[in-house]
Amino acid sequence: MDQPTPSASPTSIEPATWRDLNSLRSLERICFPKDGWPLWDLIGVLTLPNVIRLKACVGEQMVGFIAGDERPGEHLVWIATVAVLPEYQRRGIGRELILACESRLSVQRVRLSVRISNETAIRLYLNLGYLKVGTWPEYYADREDALVMEKQL
Repeated sequence: MDQPTPSASPTSIEPATWRDLNSLRSLERICFPKDGWPLWDLIGVLTLPNVIRLKACVGEQMVGFIAGDERPGEHLVWIATVAVLPEYQRRGIGRELILACESRLSVQRVRLSVRISNETAIRLYLNLGYLKVGTWPEYYADREDALVMEKQL
């Protein structure tokens, strides 16, 4: 069966809940085929306290997701994941998700990690004011390094 062609429909950013589990599982499998989160991690990110979880929707379809893990004791938030379906990328949805997440934060420092090979995401984060602050050697399952980035709000 053919995939529907993405339309120019407006994107809405709204809170995600446990009811979004199946959509999030599908999004993770598509966006992160090498190291998508296991089921229990997805349940956790949708239910644990101190997590900002937002979804980007076109109509009824989840096309993107972000989770920010607030750590008040450390005075920072870790953006644990940002994902946008490939056919919806390069439309500003990732940027919208990040800005919406940042607008809900109670702390002034945000960190995230990204594959060093993901030049598109790194460019987006740099354009949003994130700075490179370190690397985690062999962080991903395939031993690729992660670049750690941080932003002061």
